[in-house]
Amino acid sequence: MIETIKEYASKRIDLLKIEATEKSSLSAGLITYFVVLLVAFTFFIILFNFGIAFLIGKALDNTSYGFLIVAGFYVIIMALIVAFKNKLVNMVADQVIKFLNH
Repeated sequence: MIETIKEYASKRIDLLKIEATEKSSLSAGLITYFVVLLVAFTFFIILFNFGIAFLIGKALDNTSYGFLIVAGFYVIIMALIVAFKNKLVNMVADQVIKFLNH
Protein backbone atom coordinates (compact mmCIF):
# COMPACT_ATOMS: atom_id res chain seq x y z
CA MET A 1 0.00 0.00 0.00
CA ILE A 2 2.78 2.43 0.92
CA GLU A 3 4.59 1.53 -2.28
CA THR A 4 1.46 2.42 -4.27
CA ILE A 5 1.19 5.80 -2.53
CA LYS A 6 4.86 6.52 -3.23
CA GLU A 7 4.41 5.58 -6.88
CA TYR A 8 1.29 7.76 -7.12
CA ALA A 9 3.12 10.71 -5.55
CA SER A 10 6.05 10.24 -7.93
CA LYS A 11 3.74 10.10 -10.97
CA ARG A 12 1.85 13.15 -9.73
CA ILE A 13 5.10 15.12 -9.33
CA ASP A 14 6.17 14.07 -12.84
CA LEU A 15 2.81 15.23 -14.22
CA LEU A 16 3.13 18.59 -12.45
CA LYS A 17 6.64 19.03 -13.89
CA ILE A 18 5.37 18.28 -17.40
CA GLU A 19 2.46 20.69 -17.00
CA ALA A 20 4.78 23.42 -15.68
CA THR A 21 7.17 22.87 -18.58
CA GLU A 22 4.32 23.09 -21.07
CA LYS A 23 2.98 26.31 -19.55
CA SER A 24 6.47 27.84 -19.42
CA SER A 25 7.24 27.00 -23.03
CA LEU A 26 3.88 28.34 -24.22
CA SER A 27 4.44 31.52 -22.21
CA ALA A 28 7.91 31.97 -23.69
CA GLY A 29 6.53 31.49 -27.19
CA LEU A 30 3.73 33.97 -26.57
CA ILE A 31 6.14 36.55 -25.12
CA THR A 32 8.45 36.14 -28.13
CA TYR A 33 5.49 36.58 -30.48
CA PHE A 34 4.40 39.80 -28.76
CA VAL A 35 7.96 41.22 -28.69
CA VAL A 36 8.40 40.59 -32.43
CA LEU A 37 4.96 42.08 -33.11
CA LEU A 38 5.77 45.12 -30.96
CA VAL A 39 9.07 45.73 -32.77
CA ALA A 40 7.38 45.47 -36.19
CA PHE A 41 4.55 47.77 -35.06
CA THR A 42 7.05 50.28 -33.67
CA PHE A 43 8.88 50.45 -37.00
CA PHE A 44 5.56 50.83 -38.80
CA ILE A 45 4.47 53.71 -36.55
CA ILE A 46 7.80 55.50 -36.89
CA LEU A 47 7.88 55.22 -40.68
CA PHE A 48 4.19 56.09 -40.96
CA ASN A 49 4.74 59.23 -38.89
CA PHE A 50 7.68 60.27 -41.04
CA GLY A 51 5.51 59.78 -44.12
CA ILE A 52 2.65 61.82 -42.67
CA ALA A 53 5.04 64.57 -41.54
CA PHE A 54 6.62 64.81 -44.99
CA LEU A 55 3.18 64.74 -46.64
CA ILE A 56 1.87 67.56 -44.45
CA GLY A 57 5.14 69.46 -44.89
CA LYS A 58 4.92 69.16 -48.66
CA ALA A 59 1.31 70.41 -48.60
CA LEU A 60 2.41 73.41 -46.52
CA ASP A 61 5.62 73.94 -48.53
CA ASN A 62 7.64 73.58 -45.32
CA THR A 63 8.78 70.20 -44.06
CA SER A 64 9.38 71.54 -40.56
CA TYR A 65 5.71 72.44 -40.19
CA GLY A 66 4.76 68.88 -41.04
CA PHE A 67 6.96 67.51 -38.29
CA LEU A 68 5.73 70.13 -35.82
CA ILE A 69 2.09 69.27 -36.58
CA VAL A 70 2.73 65.54 -36.09
CA ALA A 71 4.59 66.28 -32.84
CA GLY A 72 1.71 68.50 -31.71
CA PHE A 73 -0.71 65.65 -32.38
CA TYR A 74 1.29 63.44 -30.03
CA VAL A 75 1.43 66.15 -27.37
CA ILE A 76 -2.38 66.30 -27.48
CA ILE A 77 -2.57 62.49 -27.20
CA MET A 78 -0.20 62.54 -24.21
CA ALA A 79 -2.24 65.28 -22.52
CA LEU A 80 -5.42 63.23 -22.97
CA ILE A 81 -3.74 60.14 -21.53
CA VAL A 82 -2.55 62.10 -18.50
CA ALA A 83 -5.99 63.70 -18.05
CA PHE A 84 -7.81 60.35 -18.19
CA LYS A 85 -5.17 58.29 -16.34
CA ASN A 86 -7.52 56.88 -13.69
CA LYS A 87 -10.20 55.90 -16.21
CA LEU A 88 -7.60 54.25 -18.42
CA VAL A 89 -6.01 52.33 -15.54
CA ASN A 90 -9.40 51.14 -14.27
CA MET A 91 -10.53 50.12 -17.76
CA VAL A 92 -7.37 48.07 -18.36
CA ALA A 93 -7.61 46.48 -14.90
CA ASP A 94 -11.24 45.52 -15.54
CA GLN A 95 -10.33 43.94 -18.88
CA VAL A 96 -7.49 41.96 -17.32
CA ILE A 97 -9.80 40.68 -14.57
CA LYS A 98 -12.43 39.67 -17.15
CA PHE A 99 -9.78 37.91 -19.24
CA LEU A 100 -8.37 36.01 -16.26
CA ASN A 101 -11.81 34.95 -15.01
CA HIS A 102 -13.01 33.82 -18.42
